[in-house]
Amino acid sequence: MRFSVKAMRAGEGLTALSFDAANPVDATRQAELQGYTVLAVAAHTSLAQFSRSNARFPLVLFSQELLALLDAGLPLVEAVETLAEKEHRPEVKRAIGQVIALLYEGKTLSQALEQFPLSFPALYIASVRAAERTGNLSEALTRYIAYQTQLDIVKKKLVSALIYPVLLVSVGGLVTLFLMGYVVPKFSRIFDDIGGHIPLMSRLLIQWGVFMEGHALQIGMGVLAMLALSIYLARLPATRRWVGLKLWSIPALGERMRVYQLARFYRTVGMLLNGGIPVVTALEMVEGLLHPTLRGLLQRATNEIREGKPTSQAMEVHQLTTPVSLRMLRVGERTGRMGEMMERVAGFYDEEMARWVDWFTRLFEPILMAVIGVIIGGIVVLMYMPIFDLAGSIQ
Repeated sequence: MRFSVKAMRAGEGLTALSFDAANPVDATRQAELQGYTVLAVAAHTSLAQFSRSNARFPLVLFSQELLALLDAGLPLVEAVETLAEKEHRPEVKRAIGQVIALLYEGKTLSQALEQFPLSFPALYIASVRAAERTGNLSEALTRYIAYQTQLDIVKKKLVSALIYPVLLVSVGGLVTLFLMGYVVPKFSRIFDDIGGHIPLMSRLLIQWGVFMEGHALQIGMGVLAMLALSIYLARLPATRRWVGLKLWSIPALGERMRVYQLARFYRTVGMLLNGGIPVVTALEMVEGLLHPTLRGLLQRATNEIREGKPTSQAMEVHQLTTPVSLRMLRVGERTGRMGEMMERVAGFYDEEMARWVDWFTRLFEPILMAVIGVIIGGIVVLMYMPIFDLAGSIQ
């Protein structure tokens, strides 16, 4: 990303500079290495740079390749340099190169990564920092790869469950528009030529079809405008929060959303605990992953754990458990394997969520197909009803 920097240097006065950097901190560091005193930093806002700033760093692939090189016996700096050499995407290559520069300055890997929060999340950095204390970076990378892979599997299941209903609704909507905007007006001209009585529902359908044909351009522009507005609103955080609160208020769906949130919560905390991070620190780090309703409950539970209350008891009081997870947390407290138990709880929740999604799609898809079939079939029947009446009168 491109940054504009206002800076001063002895003998030059105020100077405007421009740097390619991952974040304002990195742009400031580049200017200071040239002897400038930085006064202000601002990001360019062109469309191309905005798109580049939203490009996702391939963190899982980076971790997998780094793990393979470390297991092959390469030192850390040499392994990261190898990843930079093989990289063809300029923005990814630049980010890895900046990490290498910080490693040569004597910083640890976690210190280098935390300079680029857009590419490396706090959970990843915390896992690396904990591994640096024990000298087992490969184990931390393996744990994070498994964690992220499992999250991706759950997300893919949810997305794949939505693809077919979306296709059904899209195709059904297009067929309905075609019938109403093209076929029905053609039938209306036939009925005008034939004359005779037309049933009320068929007459209303024909009037709608004629109206859509006469205002096709305005209706098309209106549909496109509504689609663009919907996409814009869907990208706004406030809209997502509002929709989330509405979905959360639906009893059956809200409970499933709670289970999904708890599964991600337990998996993340379990990964951090297995990496050697204290339980209170781990809970504070994952607050942002939870829905605002659960986030407040977690904050109160964390305060009680900090005061010495058992983790399972604090979680139970603040409704962050189910009967199964509560028992497993108590086992983890007795055996000292809390991280492992939390990951098992997450696995149980994931399986339960997968079963519910499978059941829901098996039930919802036939119902949706039936509704679309009734709408399209109803239009066709209403179009042919005057013809049926005419045939009956001739007989």
